[in-house]
Amino acid sequence: MAKYLYRARDRRGKLETGTMTALDEDDLYRRLKEKDKYLIDAEDAFEGKVHHQLPPLMLSEFNRELGDMLSAGVTLVRALTILSQEETRKPRERVILSQILKLVRQGESVSDAMEKQMGAFPLLMINMYRAAETSGSLADTAKRLAVHYEKEHQLNTRMRGATTYPKILCVMAVLVVIFIMSFVLPQLSDLFDSLTVLPLPTRILFGISSFIRNQYKVLIAVIFIAAVALMIISRMPAVKFKRDELKLRIPVVGRLLSVIYTARFARCLSSLYLAGIPIVTAMQTVKKTIGNEYIESQIDRAISLLREGKNLSEAIDSIDGFMKKLSSVIRVGEESGDLSKMLDSIADSFDYESETAVNRLISYLEPLLIVIMAVVIGFIMVAVMLPIYDSYSAIGTNVYY
Repeated sequence: MAKYLYRARDRRGKLETGTMTALDEDDLYRRLKEKDKYLIDAEDAFEGKVHHQLPPLMLSEFNRELGDMLSAGVTLVRALTILSQEETRKPRERVILSQILKLVRQGESVSDAMEKQMGAFPLLMINMYRAAETSGSLADTAKRLAVHYEKEHQLNTRMRGATTYPKILCVMAVLVVIFIMSFVLPQLSDLFDSLTVLPLPTRILFGISSFIRNQYKVLIAVIFIAAVALMIISRMPAVKFKRDELKLRIPVVGRLLSVIYTARFARCLSSLYLAGIPIVTAMQTVKKTIGNEYIESQIDRAISLLREGKNLSEAIDSIDGFMKKLSSVIRVGEESGDLSKMLDSIADSFDYESETAVNRLISYLEPLLIVIMAVVIGFIMVAVMLPIYDSYSAIGTNVYY
């Protein structure tokens, strides 16, 4: 349900303003009438508010349902009414869809109504709807976008799944180390106080343990300040650019990330081109969908090459960070005169390769983190056992003599 700012008059003609939630303005009118108030005008309380982009899964479901209803002969207004009133949707989603319905009823196109939602809908989707409205293929475009955002959701889910286990492993390792340093080692301090000289690993370990126990407030403050500083620095354009470039230079991992970025680019470009959008406009739209600023910064140069009369394959080949297979397949499509089919084919191919790349990332991360944990725990064990072993050796030597 949407929240409205309204102006109304009661039976005595007294003007009243307030807020009320309702399905739409007709529902708001009925609710006020039940209270003997008559609506003068109303405004959506969320209109003009900047929204976060809707999640890919919601966009996929919205496009699939809209495409199915339009194909079945349901009018656009009726379809949007049904979609905006679904009880399973989150309140924010219903508000946005209700606002689109309101604008379409006022004569706006769907693409313009989406564009006015202040970032709720991706530019790729808006441009594809605008092209579909011109060609009269709104239902087919909605179904294609449903598949597109379903694949994007699947890729995002796999990426989150790939990082969930390593995150849990890292947190557990940190907690175990803190527990050993704060509670276990202090219990052993009396044992080691009788020793005149402690091995270097033991001195380092007990020094760290003592610092954590005695200066934990300082440590927490340092970690907090470092985290805030890191967040601020990481958002700086120059730092983000360099970080994204270095990602592609990491051995093994860089190639896997390149596959994922290439798959995302190929899928978006294929969807836009097959919707009838000119290739230059499609490149401008797809620029902010890749997820790597180093690659995105090179798109403008590729667009300039296209405007100079170069082929798409030559323009893409000039971009550092994409798999060379992309430009090779596009070149085949240009020579055969069937670029749209080749773009669709390469998008499917890279979708499969990106899935394989994510699985490989998982297979590399898990043993790496386990090795790191083993090294840390092993160092602690060696530092604890070494003085005990030395003391037993000294006792054995004295008994022998």
